[in-house]
Amino acid sequence: MSEDCIFCQILSEQASCYAVHETRYTKTFLDIFPVAPGHCLIVTKDHYQDIFEATPDAISMVGHVSTLIAHTVKDELQADGVGVYQLNGAAAGQTVFHYHMHVIPRNTGEEISIHSRLPGDPAELEAMAARLSARAYSMREDE
Repeated sequence: MSEDCIFCQILSEQASCYAVHETRYTKTFLDIFPVAPGHCLIVTKDHYQDIFEATPDAISMVGHVSTLIAHTVKDELQADGVGVYQLNGAAAGQTVFHYHMHVIPRNTGEEISIHSRLPGDPAELEAMAARLSARAYSMREDE
């Protein structure tokens, strides 16, 4: 854990989040600056700055969970598609230096973006997290 990392603070419950899904190795929650409703982040529970520090097992678990979360947001939100993005280093657009994946529902005609400067409405984020969480756990049970 890194004390100055917001994702580590979320994982240690020193900061709150809008949780969607959790495994032994990952936690998925809504981006509080979403580019689209349902914009999720999947983070490793161990702190790795980026793909260059993360272990192959950690990367594999994030990839595995990203499949479930992509199906979840696409099905629950009836999205035309889903963007799955992973950025490494400031030059690549990484803004939080803790290994994570963005899963963003997309609809035809929308501009592609990964980051927003506008915070989501807390009530809307809470309702969205509840919807996506219920869908993710029900889909997992169907497997």
